[in-house]
Amino acid sequence: MNVPTAGQKRLVIVGASGMVGGYTLRFALDNSAVGSVTSVGRKNLGISHPKLKEVLHADFADCSALAETLSGQDAAVFCLGTYTGSVSNADLRKITVDYTIEFARVLRGSSPGAAFSFLSGSGADPTGKSRVPFALYKGQAENALLAAGFPHVYLFRPAYIYPVEPRKEPNFSYRLLRGVYPVFRLLFPNQVIRADDLARVMVAAAVSGTSQRGGPVFENRDIRAMVEALQPLRR
Repeated sequence: MNVPTAGQKRLVIVGASGMVGGYTLRFALDNSAVGSVTSVGRKNLGISHPKLKEVLHADFADCSALAETLSGQDAAVFCLGTYTGSVSNADLRKITVDYTIEFARVLRGSSPGAAFSFLSGSGADPTGKSRVPFALYKGQAENALLAAGFPHVYLFRPAYIYPVEPRKEPNFSYRLLRGVYPVFRLLFPNQVIRADDLARVMVAAAVSGTSQRGGPVFENRDIRAMVEALQPLRR
């Protein structure tokens, strides 16, 4: 693996085998400001790149073994998650909240100056009042990250994430949304975002910060504005 040159950043990505995480990895490897990328996940990515180091980790309920791996990192992009309905409520909370908190704990101890980009979701409720599990748990994870002590935290709340590349959709709702996406995008542009565009701004924020007003929470409208600042929005 290449050693970053002066000024280049060391970036760690969690969840690079997922839809958004996969694009995050691509953009990180292509970004000249990134000197090294460490992918932490359960699955081997099957990718070879001089910037890339893969670390397999089976149990995100305990990330203590990652302390050395996470030492000296400049930023992290956390895309680990699951779809509502695909697991039990208890597992949804564990994956969404507990895994995020545990990873952040070890990263903060090993790289206290790291920036943190987090894939949250539209409707995330940091007040703890929501009765929707996804919203409640994403809000809890956001609160934990903001309290963790990182110098910069970027919380991304996309609405419908368009997959871009064909895939097996996780449920009927996603199959329906993919089918009506062209019309939905025209009628409600601030309720959709391409997976690759979302990944691009998550990497850019973690590595270089953002000039976007507001924050640390970025709703779908904000994400689109950030994409537009990097390059014209694609259809």
